[in-house]
Amino acid sequence: MAVAAFVLLFFVLPATRMTSPVTLTYSQFVRDVAADKVSTVTLNPSGSATGLLKDGHGYTVVIPQAPSPGASLLDQLQRNKVQVTATTIGPSFASQVLSWVILLLVLALPGYLWYRLSKRGAATGGGLAGIFGAGQSKAKLFEASNVTTTFADVAGYDGAKAEVAEVVEFLKRPDRYERAGAMPPRGILMVGPPGTGKTLLARAVAGEAGVAFFSVTGSSFVEMFVGVGAARVRDLFAEARKRAPAIVFMDEIDAIGQRRSGTGVVVSNDEREQTLNQLLAEMDGFDVTKGIVVLAATNRPEVLDPALLRPGRFDRQVQIPLPTLSDRLEILKVHCRGKRLDRGVDLGVVARGTPGFSGADLANLVNEAAINAAHDNRDFLVATDFDQARDRVILGRREGSNVLLPDEKEAVAVHEAGHALVAALVPKADPVAKVTILPAGQALGVTEQLPLTDRHLYGEDYLYDSLAVRLGGRAAELVELGQGSTGAANDLASATELAVRMVREFGLSKELGPVGYPEGGPAYLGGGGAGLSSRPFAEETQGLIDAEVRALLLQAEQRAVALLTTERDKLRRLADLLIAKETVDGADVYAIAGVREPDRLDQGTTVAPGRAAASATERQAGTAPTSVAVAEVTEPGAG
Repeated sequence: MAVAAFVLLFFVLPATRMTSPVTLTYSQFVRDVAADKVSTVTLNPSGSATGLLKDGHGYTVVIPQAPSPGASLLDQLQRNKVQVTATTIGPSFASQVLSWVILLLVLALPGYLWYRLSKRGAATGGGLAGIFGAGQSKAKLFEASNVTTTFADVAGYDGAKAEVAEVVEFLKRPDRYERAGAMPPRGILMVGPPGTGKTLLARAVAGEAGVAFFSVTGSSFVEMFVGVGAARVRDLFAEARKRAPAIVFMDEIDAIGQRRSGTGVVVSNDEREQTLNQLLAEMDGFDVTKGIVVLAATNRPEVLDPALLRPGRFDRQVQIPLPTLSDRLEILKVHCRGKRLDRGVDLGVVARGTPGFSGADLANLVNEAAINAAHDNRDFLVATDFDQARDRVILGRREGSNVLLPDEKEAVAVHEAGHALVAALVPKADPVAKVTILPAGQALGVTEQLPLTDRHLYGEDYLYDSLAVRLGGRAAELVELGQGSTGAANDLASATELAVRMVREFGLSKELGPVGYPEGGPAYLGGGGAGLSSRPFAEETQGLIDAEVRALLLQAEQRAVALLTTERDKLRRLADLLIAKETVDGADVYAIAGVREPDRLDQGTTVAPGRAAASATERQAGTAPTSVAVAEVTEPGAG
């Protein structure tokens, strides 16, 4: 306001006390000089002249350069006793002052910045790293009023929320636990596949706790300068101590927490190891930190250093698995807020049709469904939108069947009819939801099987039926077309992988016996994890494994061929229906097969009914153990 007033007065006040100058022509100027009306004149090098008339008014005039007035004008001015002055070309006082100011700023501004950055560097660890702020922590501080996410915004995962909620209780009511002699956990490590909501759960903890919350990623600790990572860890915990009680959240902690190199290792990362050592010392070193709880998230727990995982640093590991059926339903409800759904949309059916989807996958599914509705120029979502979105997410964009030749369309229909019919006829397979011969992605046709409930244990009966279903397409080609095709390549690979696990890991081979050679620990990023070695068994064992896998696959193929040969007319009817309609619902498959469509009442608690019945008979005779042997797998069955 002061500057604005100054500028206003600077332009207004001179105009109120000075008369406006008069502009004269050169001829009028000469006449005024002759009439003795001019008092002063100032000649400028540019050819203009200014001055005062004897009546007090100012004037301006332009003196022509050619023809030059020469000495005649000056003589006339002198005869009329006009005071004559002249100016020369040169810098003004203001321009000289401005030049000196610029020169001084060139010297003073860099010096001032260097001084301030040097002080900051000395306070944060010293050296050039501190000068450029490299030693400062990159953590973002969220005050309690700035975080709006709470546990109510995290759908499902009641067990995981209960585990993490104890941290909030420790920070809010420490006296309650101190009376019982309980110590709060130093750290909680959240482990799970990508997209399951680990970061969202940490934000909810920040919103519930009402304390300072520092959020940082593991990759932000290490940059180009040596020692930066350790300096940033020190600065992070120093800031957290000032604001204790506080929560420090480290996302993707595997970036700095990987297992340190052993003795004799040629390649190592000293900078990352220094950062890890500093983190270990800050979490549980000589100077015990109080009032700070560290939350961390990773989807690579198998690579973390054992010293980081021991009690006293990360006291608890909270598993954040893929959501169950009920969790998926709650997550879908959250993501469908603000969207208009048709009355025919059943989110329970959508949740049942998305086994293995993470929270991020479900959010993408709802978004794809909304995109489909927008393509059809609708502002509400129908059930078809969710079906198309699921196929788009899993398989890719669906093409028309006209991309197939007539012979190819016939072969694909027979192949998919074989999968569907075997799945309908075997007792323990997952129910058939839909069969289509519309190509999508790399699949020429798809038989969708959706479990009625989430499975955690898989019995032998289920696994054997799953092998038969996976080889049902090839068996249908052999029965109906008399030859196989390349369309069964993916089925063979999938069936072989399952058979290998049944023999190597699950102990379901009578020849090999109850031995297990797993591929490795949990690998949430896919790939199966690294095995114990390239081959942790003898060459003879490998030959026996190969023979057992081959026997399992031959047995499954022969079973599928026998089923389809007996029901060949039903196979032909289903294939013709697929050719005519291109997409067939699961109810039509069961109608053709003459089998009642399964529902939830068919899902008993027995994992392997055949083995369980035999065990019950043996127990009555007093010759069997009291437990039922089951096989545990980590991924869904046939699909």
